[in-house]
Amino acid sequence: MTALVSPLTMPDSSDRWTWPIDPGRYDTAAAVRPAEKQAIAELGLVNLRRMARHDPDAPGWRVVRRLLRPLDNVAAALHEPATSHRRRGRLDAAAVVLLRCAETGRSYWAWSGEEWAGLLGQDLQSFRASVPIWAEEAVRPQLAAHAFLLGGFADFYKLGSFGRLALAWRVFGRERVDGEIRRIRAVLAGWGYKLGREDDQLLPMVVCQVLLLNRSPHLEDLTTALFERIRAERLLPAARGNTLHALQRAVAELGFCDPPQRMTGRHSARASGGSPVWAEWVERWYTTSTLTPRVRGSLRATLFKAGRWIEAEHPEVADPADWTRKTCATWVAAVDRMKVGDYLQRTASLKERLGKPMEAPSKAGHLTAVRTFFRDLQEWEWIPRRFDPQRALGTPRSITALLGPDPRVIADDIWAKLMWAGLNLQEDDLPQTKAGNFYPLELVRAVTLTWLFSGQRSDEIARLRTGCIRWEHDGAVIAGDSQQVLARDAVCLLDVPTHKTGTAFTKPVDPILGQALDAWQAVRPTQPKFTDRRTGELVDPLFAFRARKVSSAYINNTVIPMLCRKAGVPTADVRGDITSHRARSTIASQLYNAKEPMTLFELQAWLGHRSPQSTQFYAKISPTTLTRAYDDAGYFSRNVRTIEVLVDRDAVASGAATAGEPWQHYDLGHGYCTYTFFEQCQHRMACARCDFYTPKDSSKAQLLEAKGNLQRMRASIPLTEDEQAAIDDGQTALDRLLVRLADTPTPAGPTPRQLDLPANTTLLPIVDVRQGKAPQA
Repeated sequence: MTALVSPLTMPDSSDRWTWPIDPGRYDTAAAVRPAEKQAIAELGLVNLRRMARHDPDAPGWRVVRRLLRPLDNVAAALHEPATSHRRRGRLDAAAVVLLRCAETGRSYWAWSGEEWAGLLGQDLQSFRASVPIWAEEAVRPQLAAHAFLLGGFADFYKLGSFGRLALAWRVFGRERVDGEIRRIRAVLAGWGYKLGREDDQLLPMVVCQVLLLNRSPHLEDLTTALFERIRAERLLPAARGNTLHALQRAVAELGFCDPPQRMTGRHSARASGGSPVWAEWVERWYTTSTLTPRVRGSLRATLFKAGRWIEAEHPEVADPADWTRKTCATWVAAVDRMKVGDYLQRTASLKERLGKPMEAPSKAGHLTAVRTFFRDLQEWEWIPRRFDPQRALGTPRSITALLGPDPRVIADDIWAKLMWAGLNLQEDDLPQTKAGNFYPLELVRAVTLTWLFSGQRSDEIARLRTGCIRWEHDGAVIAGDSQQVLARDAVCLLDVPTHKTGTAFTKPVDPILGQALDAWQAVRPTQPKFTDRRTGELVDPLFAFRARKVSSAYINNTVIPMLCRKAGVPTADVRGDITSHRARSTIASQLYNAKEPMTLFELQAWLGHRSPQSTQFYAKISPTTLTRAYDDAGYFSRNVRTIEVLVDRDAVASGAATAGEPWQHYDLGHGYCTYTFFEQCQHRMACARCDFYTPKDSSKAQLLEAKGNLQRMRASIPLTEDEQAAIDDGQTALDRLLVRLADTPTPAGPTPRQLDLPANTTLLPIVDVRQGKAPQA
């Protein structure tokens, strides 16, 4: 075994492998001559299998020398031990080739890939059926080497589970092949790939097949075009696509090719837009638009759906230049009545949603896509302006009325269980694959706690960068490499990158989040830089592993189901599925409803919103806080007051009540009222000198209180705002109430104004100033 080769060490130029067979040195005539066919028949099977012992000057051997010489050169070029078993396999392979040439009448120089594949067979059973019965199993690898070096055969995917690694060793040399594999392993191991371990067997198989397809054992000969051709022609099984992706990333890191293209969608390349004319316009718009790739791709898919609607319903307007206001109105009406699955190419994933009415946000999105499309085409002067897209393709009020932000708060009990599950995450809780955990525990825990404590969008979490956590104590920054123990009151700051609504900003977070991020960053393997899809900068994303960024969908697809499973809660509640964005609203609402709550502007700065209006949608008042505020407002007690009623049972039993004697007394605090219809009296809380009112400091009231036969009860009396204020606010409010009721008759008859005047005073009539006359009696 050779010493470990550094990933960036270029091999010695003197060790470069060259193709051992030069067809220009041989007679490559396609047809087998009659004399050659006769000589092969005369030599017979016994002589052909003993070529090593033949006399080259014998007449029969001299005739077939044109065919025999390249076979001998191939056998000499192979890298394998010269054992008797290997030698027998080479001789038998050459004999099989010569016999097939005589049988077909065509030399191996003219054999196609299909002919070589038919000779080698898809498996051992089909191989034995295509060769003479005496050909052993060891002949097949030898024939594969002849097919590769003589015929350029590279369709190894047609051979089933064929030993590519052994073939590459035999053709290129074991030390050379293993050295190139070690270079790839060193790069992948540095990124955290399990493919970088020596016990992994998948990477050597893929590397060898790619080297064989490239007809060179050197990594520096691998090109971007080769990787694209392998994917386009599906020359590798689909199950090995991830390994091929990792291989190309490693080769790109070594500087020999471009990194693999980021996949924008599984089916985007095969999507069609109905009419070819419409699809051509859509593609032209797609390549010109400056929207972000994700938005541009989403609009493109919707425009293709519109194209299929046009092809089915209105083929006469396939060209956007032919659209009119009438066409726009027809499209708006069609969207308003559209159902889930209409005009789609694939509906298998819709399941139970298929055929249901489309929701308002989806309808608005369809209209926005076509509106943006026509607006751009008109502004770029590609089509004449025949209508205003903003008006003709505007979203109807019936749809806009159903739109708006709707952050859905997770119930406190469920959120507490999810937080417990995140804080107690263990190795056994991670989702398992055939190869084990895809991400290490430290990374999963860091992503989970970021979702539970940061209140950020999933895209912002996925785009966090290394070094995003900073610690401060007493206003002084604590260095990242400091060995000092963090103080208990140390402040943990999180640097959030440029996001949906604003530029980068810094926010305080719980120290437990900072500790989790620091723990992951301490074990994070070195990763290549990635282009930030929002800013276009080359950055080091914090959540990257195996040369891949953690997807923004990882929280929805993996973290939340994992936490729900551990916490024993369902993945959906009455408000829908538990998604990554619901945590943002939940955290904001808890901060807004805390015992010492954040103000709206403080919460706006913490969430990173551009305007307080956006924050208001997230700052939901919890039912507990709302209940406490409602109770404090005293709605019921403000309008209905419970007062004590004294019933004189002696007066009732003796019959005095029927004679007009008072038997029911309403306790007003400052006195008693004996008016039977007390709740209808307008003076009940501001009694004047009424015959039904008895002050508590009078002797009559003292005699009433001295009675032992009184039954005490409670009565609910509805109060006006002025009456309630008279009770709650004191003398000032009572005086205002008395002034307002000065001319209102008491139950006894006179008004308070008349009760307060001396006996010899004459009241003047009240003159209506506006009419200039006294009101009639």
